[in-house]
Amino acid sequence: MRNEDCFRILEDIARDLSGEVVSFPTFLDITFQVRTALRKPDLTIEHLGRLISAEPLMSTKIIRLANSVAMNPSGRAIVDVNSAIARVGMEVVRSVSFAVAMEQLLSSKKMAPFEVLSKRLWEHTMQVAALSRVLARRLTKVSPDEAMFAGLVHDLGVFYLLSRAVNFPALVDEPAELHELLVQWHDSIGHALLAAMGMPEELLVVVQEHEQDRTIVTLKTLGDVLFVANKLANVQHGWRDSLFCEPLDPARLSELFDAEALKAVLAESTEDLASLKSALST
Repeated sequence: MRNEDCFRILEDIARDLSGEVVSFPTFLDITFQVRTALRKPDLTIEHLGRLISAEPLMSTKIIRLANSVAMNPSGRAIVDVNSAIARVGMEVVRSVSFAVAMEQLLSSKKMAPFEVLSKRLWEHTMQVAALSRVLARRLTKVSPDEAMFAGLVHDLGVFYLLSRAVNFPALVDEPAELHELLVQWHDSIGHALLAAMGMPEELLVVVQEHEQDRTIVTLKTLGDVLFVANKLANVQHGWRDSLFCEPLDPARLSELFDAEALKAVLAESTEDLASLKSALST
């Protein structure tokens, strides 16, 4: 066991996130640039477009998202960044910036020891984001864009912990202990990281509580949407290692909501889900 390594990681993170000046990991650089731009009251599409155009991967994702079935049911092709921003809205750009940041982290050479876990985590994140947007749009009054963003960042704590764990070779060699660290601490650390970034209180609570078991009769709130999307994604696209935890029983999902109604909605939304995941992924 390497409890001392787990303690050192948590101690380092607590120190980073509790100080007046927070030292964020470099993989979030593009996210901070976008966040800073979006806070300007006089921000124009042209200004934001220039910022995004400097990041080829982000430009590609924005245009791809603007042409997705979910965002562009008319099918009219969009080929430039400014038109894409006008189609999806400025807030969606924030979501894409996080998607780019997290994808770049997981594909970096230093994350090679976690390659298998990284792939599962990325697939899970994209699935939850797509499901959250579809569920919010079809079943609730929750903003689909806010729901997609919550889906993208709900496991930000796992990404952050992995970015720190790679500096502890002894822990890399102890997958069971690393897995326990991720499971036990990712929600609280995700909450703390998003709080340090100045995210809204509602989002902080939703992220911290996205795995707290509850009974849901109908989907109403952002928390409901994220909880159900996460549960659904975990059936086939969970990031946890089956060697270290029990897989989710699909039958339990019927206790949370009207399973038949939800099944029908998801069947109708297959194309939306596929287009969103394709747009957000590589």
